[in-house]
Amino acid sequence: MKNYLPYFFIACGASLWGLIALFVRGLSSFGFTAMEIVTIRVTAATILLLVIGFIRFRSQMRISIKDLPMFFGTGILSIVFFNWCYFTAINYLPISLAVILLYTSPAFVAVLSFFFLKESLSVKKIIAVIGTISGCALISGLTGDSRQTISVLALLIGLGSGLGYALYSIFGKFALRKYPPFTVTLYTFVVAAIVLLPVVRLWEKSELLLNVNVLLYGGGLGLIPTVLAYFLYTWGLERTESSKAAVIATVEPIVATVLGVIFYNEKLTGLQIAGSLLILTSVIVVNLPTEIGNLQTLGKDGTENKKPASAKE
Repeated sequence: MKNYLPYFFIACGASLWGLIALFVRGLSSFGFTAMEIVTIRVTAATILLLVIGFIRFRSQMRISIKDLPMFFGTGILSIVFFNWCYFTAINYLPISLAVILLYTSPAFVAVLSFFFLKESLSVKKIIAVIGTISGCALISGLTGDSRQTISVLALLIGLGSGLGYALYSIFGKFALRKYPPFTVTLYTFVVAAIVLLPVVRLWEKSELLLNVNVLLYGGGLGLIPTVLAYFLYTWGLERTESSKAAVIATVEPIVATVLGVIFYNEKLTGLQIAGSLLILTSVIVVNLPTEIGNLQTLGKDGTENKKPASAKE
């Protein structure tokens, strides 16, 4: 049983990510914009991570001031951008399609790594990129199925979440060369919160923020699909191969799809289902190990998973 526990924890963490739409749409129903919800998430996560850091990881809470630009990259150019695109997509697209477009990230990572990190484009990566593009075409309705055509703007915003997620992977790779995963995750959220709070001016909605339901949605957003999901996934990842973890994590869009069907009565066309499966297949293919070495992947917080892996995002 212990041999399967890491896989169970990885699946639990990914499943919690799949629940994020519940909190996003819940906060949206109270009039919060996508950027305000991003601010609520990073602020709640920052508070929780600081508490955890002081209790468990005090030695990992120090950084050099000169390294702040790295965390500006992970926190603003990737986390804030990725979350804004993702939360906006959740409000304009069926939940299942929003999370599937987020999963175009590996294709963006492959291309960006080729240009900025000088990594090779293997046949497997090229196939994954082509499969991802084809899947997006099916999802958007470019094939001529007019029963549920996705607007170009909604598609681009959804793809933006995949790009932002990929940018997290690129910036995170540089940060992980000097700091452990917890430090990278902590200061990513700290920098994001520090920059967003004075810009978004969330305190102007203080009365609404004190609403019991808003507190539950906001606290839940910071805890359940963020901090708790991260620690569950990390615990499992530390005890198994990153390639297996990445494949198991594809349970996230499955959970998101079930969530959309049960709570929001969402339906997809046959072509959109085919496009979603094509993108998921591409994600699995690009994460399968090969005889030529071990594949490196990145988790939801953008940190690099190596084999043997030490932590996730």
